[in-house]
Amino acid sequence: LHWVFVPLHYLQRGWVDLGAASLLASAAGWLIVVCWRFHWWRRYAPGLATVAICCVLWREKEPGYRWRVDMLDVGHGLAVVIERNGKGILYDTGERWPGGSAAERHILPMLNWRGIELEQIIISHDHLDHTGGLPTVRRAFPGATVRSPMRGEGHLPCVAGERWRWQGLQFEVLWPPKTSKKPGNDDSCVIRIDDGKHSLLLTGDAEKKAEAQLLRLRRDRLAATVLQVGHHGSRTSSTPPFLRAVNPQAALASASRYNKWRLPARKVVARYRANGIIWRDTTRSGQLSVLFFDNDWQIKGFREQLMPRWYHQRFGVEGDNE
Repeated sequence: LHWVFVPLHYLQRGWVDLGAASLLASAAGWLIVVCWRFHWWRRYAPGLATVAICCVLWREKEPGYRWRVDMLDVGHGLAVVIERNGKGILYDTGERWPGGSAAERHILPMLNWRGIELEQIIISHDHLDHTGGLPTVRRAFPGATVRSPMRGEGHLPCVAGERWRWQGLQFEVLWPPKTSKKPGNDDSCVIRIDDGKHSLLLTGDAEKKAEAQLLRLRRDRLAATVLQVGHHGSRTSSTPPFLRAVNPQAALASASRYNKWRLPARKVVARYRANGIIWRDTTRSGQLSVLFFDNDWQIKGFREQLMPRWYHQRFGVEGDNE
C-alpha cells in the first residue's frame, strides 16, 4: 500500500484549486458536450442561447448568515475557522506527521474551496496537534499575522487583556496571563468572540487549573452562546463550575474517530447533556459549522447533510457516542 500511495502524493500537485465557483463551469462544460453530441445546437438554438446568457449573468446568492464558525474534522487535533465577508481567522492548525499535515489535507483545501482569504492565525499552545500545520498555512498565506502565547517566536502576544476588532467582531483574550517558552494545556490562549448578540468561547486544551483561574479572575466574561470543548472532551477539562459559568447553548468537541484515548469521554458528554447543553463532536458529525444570523444561529454537521446509507449504521455513524 505504501508504494501505491507514493505516486498519488506527487499527482496531488497537479490539481488546480478553482473553488466552489468551478461547479458552474463544470456543468456548463458538460452541457456543451451533450448539445454537440445530440446536435441540439441546430434544433434548439434560441433555447441554448438563453441558457448561455443565464450562465454568463449568473451571480451566486449572498450567504444569509452574518458570520460562521467551522470546526474542521482534522482527526486528533484542532482547527477552527472564523469567517466573515470572505475573510478568515484560523484558530489552531491541526496535526503534522511524516509526509503530510492536517493543513495540506483538510485546512487549505477547505479555504480554497470556499474562497476564504486568511488574515490571522491564532495558536492556542505549543503542542503538535495544534501547531503541526502552521508552517504550511503560513506559506499559503504569508500576509496573515500569527498570534500565540509563545515567547520568542516572533508572534503577536495572545495573553489576557489583549483585544481587537475584526470584521465587526470583538475578540478578547481571557487567558493566559503571560507568554511562556513552551506553553502547555493550561497555558492555552482562551478567546471570546462576540458580535453583540451571539458569542463563541475558544478554550484550546485548557484544563481544570486554567478553568479554576478563569472562574476566579474572569467569571463575568465567560458566558457564551457556543463553547469549544477543552482538551478534545477529556475528563481533565469541562469542570461543572466552569460549565455553569459559561452556560453555553451548544458545545463543540474536536477529536478523532475511534481514537486510542476514547475521547470525548462518556462522563464529560453526559455532564454537558445533564446541563441541557447541545453536544456535537467531529467523531460523529465530521466538520461542524455554526452559522450566526441576525436573531438566530444553527449548527450543521457535514455527515448529517449526506444522504444516509444502509452501511452508515453498520459502521457506527448513527450510534457513535450514544
